[in-house]
Amino acid sequence: MNRHKLIIKLRLLLPCLIILSIAVGCNTKQKADKSLNVTTTFGEIMGAKKDSVFAFKGIPYAKAERFMPPQDPDSWNDVLECTDFGPVAKQKVAWIDDSDTDEKRLFSVNVWTNGINDGKKRSVMFWLHGGGFHVGGSNDPMTYGKALAEKGDVVVVSVNHRLNILGFLDLSAYGEKYAQSANVGMLDVVKALEWVKNNIENFGGNPSDVTIFGESGGGGKVGTLMCMPAAKGLFHKAIIQSGTLINVMTQEKSKELGSKVVKNLKLSSDQMHKIDSIPYEDLVEAGNAAIAEISGPRKPGSPTMFGFAPSVDGAVLLQQPFSPGFSDISKNIPLMIGTTLNELIRTAYSEKDLTVAKAKERLKEIYDEKTDDFVRLYAEAYPQYTAQDLLSIDTVFRPNTIKTADEWSSVSNAPIYAYLLAWKSPVENASKGSFHGLDIPLAFHNVDLRKDWTGNTEEAWHLSEKMSSAWLNFAKTGNPNVKQQLPEWEAYTKENGVTMYFDNESKIVTHHDRKLMQLISKP
Repeated sequence: MNRHKLIIKLRLLLPCLIILSIAVGCNTKQKADKSLNVTTTFGEIMGAKKDSVFAFKGIPYAKAERFMPPQDPDSWNDVLECTDFGPVAKQKVAWIDDSDTDEKRLFSVNVWTNGINDGKKRSVMFWLHGGGFHVGGSNDPMTYGKALAEKGDVVVVSVNHRLNILGFLDLSAYGEKYAQSANVGMLDVVKALEWVKNNIENFGGNPSDVTIFGESGGGGKVGTLMCMPAAKGLFHKAIIQSGTLINVMTQEKSKELGSKVVKNLKLSSDQMHKIDSIPYEDLVEAGNAAIAEISGPRKPGSPTMFGFAPSVDGAVLLQQPFSPGFSDISKNIPLMIGTTLNELIRTAYSEKDLTVAKAKERLKEIYDEKTDDFVRLYAEAYPQYTAQDLLSIDTVFRPNTIKTADEWSSVSNAPIYAYLLAWKSPVENASKGSFHGLDIPLAFHNVDLRKDWTGNTEEAWHLSEKMSSAWLNFAKTGNPNVKQQLPEWEAYTKENGVTMYFDNESKIVTHHDRKLMQLISKP
């Protein structure tokens, strides 16, 4: 080959060589830089890092056919990028776009940690979102785990699982295939806890030191796990925040509801295979009609839940939590449990000119001849009360929480710590009070991520510092005491009634509102 032809060939090949060089360089870099990679039982994943915290989002932990128990997810060969939240469970609510939900791809966990592949044994905090057993997801900013992981050197995990009719439709009357369909939403959570047990060491966590915690419906899920044999040994401490609504779903009621749904869908027993392909919207319509037919609409402020929620079957779920305690299988689980002062009550704090006399007039509609007793007991419990306070006290969660704490402390082998959040949010002209869920951003140390709830103020941060420290200490030791920040916090008993009262000036109270709550429970 002469020199001229060789030059021509090299010129033709040069662009290809450059492209090949670039491609090989990228692949080599990706393979060489594994500082963000973790190997799980189903494949290798890549996360992201901000400041000192690694974040992995949307990690698959399961797969499932409709109404069937969860199974292991399919494995993958390439490195799976886990830097964005996965879709949440199917649900019909105005604030969640349907495009962000997915029936098949919802099974994911999110992990925040200060170290990966480092051999450390950090305590694990496993978060269960609220929304009852009906709505919600793991992607709410105020439950991001970065701040807790960074502050306390713990591993924070959150999870998506099946909800509403897809998670809790009882079809067990239609064959052994559907034996567990009434509780598959909670079996998803158990599957996620199994994933934690098998994988969390590579994320710097200790599978033998897991605290489950949740608020509202998430608190209810924590209590439910305490009654599930399949979950025993997968967690070691529990925190229940405003979760003590009583689930009244028995197996009998659950089967009745399931049968009415099938009837509404116009399916016969030999057509049950068709339920797998019925559009979700049609399932919801049939389910809502069935609930209305059996129980009618749920009354606001009702202390009980009926509908698509876990049901007792004696196998997957031994009993309903808060009725009044938990299953004996959880007697060795340290528990922290509490509520907020106002919870879901429509408060009167926007009525700046309200007088005690006017408040009493309205109270008479509820308490009639016991109104004076109510005001007297309120004054004993809260000596600095206002007229607005009288109309804004929680009448559901706190009474149930006292009953649960009384019962469980008398039989449990592990300590129980009770709290009450009385700090009132300053947002919206201080009209919202200490509302349902206010403890979430405070405990997560995420005040800046829910400024619309807490206000991004010095006093909010001051309280959040104390509360998040208590949550972290409990997760690490089973004891929430924070020396030099909070008063000494003794374990609760029915006799001592010891409760941490979180406010600008936190304090210990003992039986401060027991008589008031007894009157409220029996007006």
